[in-house]
Amino acid sequence: MASRSNPSRLSAVKITAAAVMALSLVGTAEAAMYRYTDENGRMVISNTIPQEATKRGYDILGNNGRVVETIPPAPTDEEIAAREAEKQRQKELAAQQEQDRQLLKRYSHPDQAVRAMYRKTRELEGLIQLKRGNISVISSQLDSEQSRAANIERSGGTIPESMLEKIRRLESQIRDLEREISIQRQEIDELRADFEADIKRLEEVTGEPRTLTLDVPSEK
Repeated sequence: MASRSNPSRLSAVKITAAAVMALSLVGTAEAAMYRYTDENGRMVISNTIPQEATKRGYDILGNNGRVVETIPPAPTDEEIAAREAEKQRQKELAAQQEQDRQLLKRYSHPDQAVRAMYRKTRELEGLIQLKRGNISVISSQLDSEQSRAANIERSGGTIPESMLEKIRRLESQIRDLEREISIQRQEIDELRADFEADIKRLEEVTGEPRTLTLDVPSEK
């Protein structure tokens, strides 16, 4: 036999549903009124709000007339620019802090960076000296070949093509080495500039001044 519904239970369900609906309507009513300032500066209370008025900020009122929520004005172009500038400043600050952390992992004192600059500069200077030595050797060979070619010309002979080719090759080798030396000189200047910036930053971060000169001393 099918069970019969309990009338009192059905009534309770209906009451509960009605209460939920009433609360929903109250919530809707609370969020339905707005207080804002119009374009003439007058205070307005309405169940609708123009889009332009939302930019100036407004209040959401409850059914008792109290403020439920305050929506602030939209930021001005100047405020947006200031926020973006501050965001960029914070980004740059974080990047600088990371650079400082990496720098302090390499050197704990400015003098350590100065000594590292000495070492790397001397390494490049050593390579330059080797190239200058090669240029000296090649220049001697070139002088010899050019002297032989001049003697052949003075005697009325024809300079062999192989000799001319050798002279051109030696001249090219000298130009290449001189170009490499010029590049390494530039590398030294860039290396020194980078080290000097690091040394200055280390003095700021550690609070310790360097005690060594930035000019690379000659090795004893």
